[in-house]
Amino acid sequence: MSGDREINEENAGFEARLKAYEGRPAAATGTGRDPVNQPMIRHWCEAMGDTNPAYTGPDAIAPPTMLQAWTMAGLSRRSERTAAYDELLGLLDASGHDAVVATDCEQEYLRPLRPGDEITFDSVIESVSGRKTTKLGPGYFVTTRTDIRAGGELAGTHRFRILKYAPARRPKASNAPEERRPRPVVNRDNAGFWEGVARHELLIQRCTGCGTLRFPWLPGCNSCGSPEWDTVEASGEGTVYSYVVMHHPPFPAFAPPYAVGLIELAEGVRIVSDVEGVPYDKVRIGMPVRLEFRRYDDELVLPVFQGVTP
Repeated sequence: MSGDREINEENAGFEARLKAYEGRPAAATGTGRDPVNQPMIRHWCEAMGDTNPAYTGPDAIAPPTMLQAWTMAGLSRRSERTAAYDELLGLLDASGHDAVVATDCEQEYLRPLRPGDEITFDSVIESVSGRKTTKLGPGYFVTTRTDIRAGGELAGTHRFRILKYAPARRPKASNAPEERRPRPVVNRDNAGFWEGVARHELLIQRCTGCGTLRFPWLPGCNSCGSPEWDTVEASGEGTVYSYVVMHHPPFPAFAPPYAVGLIELAEGVRIVSDVEGVPYDKVRIGMPVRLEFRRYDDELVLPVFQGVTP
């Protein structure tokens, strides 16, 4: 009984440390990378299939649901993000709650945004829940509230909630067979690529009409429409253009956490592949990588990229 009491007291102390972050800023005053503008509104409406006439013409307004879009940083890390928010996430990571999933958001619209509006915003850690048990695993819900202003006037509020959780582990039976990696889908359009991989060559298609390189392989050129092409062999040099770290859910034959990168090859095209040779938490955008071919079993060879550290 004393052991249970000690565990409960430890959990209560940990949750008190999490609760202490409530009300602290998650982002200091930030500025939208671009003013509200018609091209972004048009792209949004095309992607969403929204043909509301209120979003076009000289008196256009932005769709209300674009509220968060005007605050986003793209692939770069926001300089406004505070140490308090990083500390909170680091505390959860260190306690084993190192997986994350976005769960929901709530938005309140107070005034329409119009092209030319300059956007500023502030974020606060609004709440940290007690420990919750979910199908993904036990964890804590962290809610941030962002107040978005146009010309200094409050235009809307965005609440964003994530679950930081410890992935539930499923024990593997001792007599379970070793899982194989999934097989690639080979068809008449990409067969030449996989034949090259079998020879340890990473082949890029090149349009013989206009010379444009393309990857992944396609039956025709995106630039000029020509169906004629040949190939060039990639040098194998590249950089990490973007990446994700897979923590959960686990898949057969994969051992999370591991990094999956969008690799920009020296030739200018991009390929998705594992990033190996460096710890998953040391992978960074811009990191140099070098191509290797890895054999997983008697049938499967895949291109992977090794991180090159200084």
